[in-house]
Amino acid sequence: MTTLFDPLRVGTIDLATRLVMAPLTRNRAGAGQVPTALMQQYYTQRANPATGAGLIITEATQISAMGQGYLDTPGIYSAAQVEGWHRITQAVHAQGGRIVVQLWHVGRISHTSLLPDGQAPVSSTAKIANGKTFIAGGFAPCSAPRALRTDEIPGVVADYRQAALNAIEAGFDGVEIHAANGYLIDQFLRDSINDRSDAYGGSIDNRVRFLLEVTQAVVGAIGGGRTGMRLSPVTPSNDAGPDSQPQALMTHAVQALAPLNLAYLHLIEGQTGGKRDFLPFDYAALRTHFKGAWMVNNGYTAATAQAAVAAGDADLVAFGRPFIANPDLGWRLREAAELNALDTAHLYGGGAEGYTDYPALQAQAAGA
Repeated sequence: MTTLFDPLRVGTIDLATRLVMAPLTRNRAGAGQVPTALMQQYYTQRANPATGAGLIITEATQISAMGQGYLDTPGIYSAAQVEGWHRITQAVHAQGGRIVVQLWHVGRISHTSLLPDGQAPVSSTAKIANGKTFIAGGFAPCSAPRALRTDEIPGVVADYRQAALNAIEAGFDGVEIHAANGYLIDQFLRDSINDRSDAYGGSIDNRVRFLLEVTQAVVGAIGGGRTGMRLSPVTPSNDAGPDSQPQALMTHAVQALAPLNLAYLHLIEGQTGGKRDFLPFDYAALRTHFKGAWMVNNGYTAATAQAAVAAGDADLVAFGRPFIANPDLGWRLREAAELNALDTAHLYGGGAEGYTDYPALQAQAAGA
């Protein structure tokens, strides 16, 4: 029987286990959105597949200065950022781990104070998001966006391509394209947000066009075997209202992606961080259109993750918040050990507290 702790080849990436650390925004990048030594410590703590993750997906990482939506999130578009990430990938690999970077453009989920020259955020639409972002001084309402002109879209696609090339230069094993949770690509996908009348709006085929062009550009640069994709068919995160036909939309998207031979699809089942049955959706039917590795996420426990892998319902299971409080989550799940409590007061921003100071199980035992 296949277990959560069996090895798996995902695209061109060999994983020691099927346990994945999901992308988790922590807002601890340094000046110039450069990854720091503290971030290196954080990822290294979780990198050994014997105790941590078989695969780490980094926190969402903006592909350009215009892609930033929150204070102190890292980028992968400058030389300094690439070098900062290179130190992290080297440290992860020294632990025997594997790591991919999540490529991110937030679209309208941003604030003018975070963007070059105080520009307005860009999106598929000029409709303001009813949500908040994190800026200097705390949480603030999202700024009004402007809709990208049709002739500007190839430039954004090129930013994704360059970010993927930068990721390989930084030593990553691959990339994950963030097309979920109400950010830019999702803003093109959903008809609840996308009100365009050009080739990127209206029909499902048109609304999938941006996703497909981005993915084709990334795959053309680094190969499908090093490219993953994150989708969230029904989550309402970041004022992303449900599409009028989510099953048809996602089916068309996955069918369009299938020929690109992606390493994996990362599916958020239900409401991100919330109810798994938020809206009806047939994830099993969606899987029939994709031949790569199938990664599931949202509210899994050790028992339900193992059951999903054993039944063949998933190849990989991603855990988010449990990995924040438990750098040795793999060990704890394997041993059915108690989990550390999550320090919710220090999730976003700050220093080591609530970030790198969670004890590992072996350290706790040694101190007992």
